[in-house]
Amino acid sequence: MISVAEAQAHLLELAPLLPTETVPLRHAAGRVLADIVPARHDQPPFAASAMDGYAVTSHGPEPGDSFVVIGEAAAGRPIARPVKPGEAVRIFTGAAIPNGATHVLIQEDCDRDGDTISVLPTVGTGRNIRPAGGDFRIGDTPVPLGMASARQIALLAAMGVDRVPVRRKPTVAIVMTGDELRLPGASLAPGQIVASNGYGLAAMLERAGAQVRLLPIARDTADSLAATLDLVAKVDLLVTIGGASVGDHDLVAPALREWGVDMAFHRIAMRPGKPLMAGRRGTMAVIGLPGNPVSAMVCGTVFILPMIAAMQGLPTQPPRHQRPLAAPIGPNGPRQHYMRARRTETGAVHVSDRQDSSLLTVLAESDVLVIRPAHDGPKEAGAPVETIDLD
Repeated sequence: MISVAEAQAHLLELAPLLPTETVPLRHAAGRVLADIVPARHDQPPFAASAMDGYAVTSHGPEPGDSFVVIGEAAAGRPIARPVKPGEAVRIFTGAAIPNGATHVLIQEDCDRDGDTISVLPTVGTGRNIRPAGGDFRIGDTPVPLGMASARQIALLAAMGVDRVPVRRKPTVAIVMTGDELRLPGASLAPGQIVASNGYGLAAMLERAGAQVRLLPIARDTADSLAATLDLVAKVDLLVTIGGASVGDHDLVAPALREWGVDMAFHRIAMRPGKPLMAGRRGTMAVIGLPGNPVSAMVCGTVFILPMIAAMQGLPTQPPRHQRPLAAPIGPNGPRQHYMRARRTETGAVHVSDRQDSSLLTVLAESDVLVIRPAHDGPKEAGAPVETIDLD
């Protein structure tokens, strides 16, 4: 068996940085920006009113000052003539400030009588003008490299950007294996179970930016495995689930070797997830996960998510946090253990008493994994433990 760190290093070697492509901004959400994009204009492109009110020329409007209203300016409909001392333009939020105007009196600070406004005692001291380029200037690059959020998409749009360079999405094929597996919604005969781990893993990887194909379930025969593997088109990563152990009915490793996979390792010192294997077929990375649902999902978090990140040029390791235990836990065994736990209102972590790798309810209730080193001793409540957050 190899360590978790050794397995992670091997797997990252199988995850080269993917090339870039240019996509319309409308399709860039959740994609990884691969190059810095400059703004194409100032924002705002002109000095604009921050409030509804009256644009005036003044060193500072005082209570009792009066102005004659000469016209109106609205967003997209500027007024052509300049404003002179003693004059005012009715103006609305977002409208271009007329030439000559220095202040916008908010409408609540004015009393209007026909075409004349008078400044009330409540007048403030602010100019209420958004300066040209106050948000960003032409050529500025305010959006960093990395996964594009909804907020950054809005910013790119405001910058006048209609197409962006992004990393190509990693393509992943997932094959679930096992005679006992049936699809969700199917009736179950004695001895059969619902195939769940492939669906969870596909959702996990898609949220991380991958494009995932869930292939038909392969039965526990060499012919069925070979037929399913033949359906795998050119992808960056093939993930098999189940059949990764060394029992009489675990045929995945032999089938992968027969298919041409050069194995890098098979089994790691980890719990859950000991029977994990990996290798390469041409440019395709191949990972064989254990069939227990929690094992597959934890291995996806620890091993596959870093690979998907590496292919997109993102940081490959999730942040780790030291958090106190909410209750004592016993000693750990000879393998590094990723224990399901949930954070309490105080910030401590409560490790579930049930760590069986088949219990999806415990995983669904958890929001962190507590990382226990091999042969870690018992720990009392309040002792710090290393954790990673679950998505």
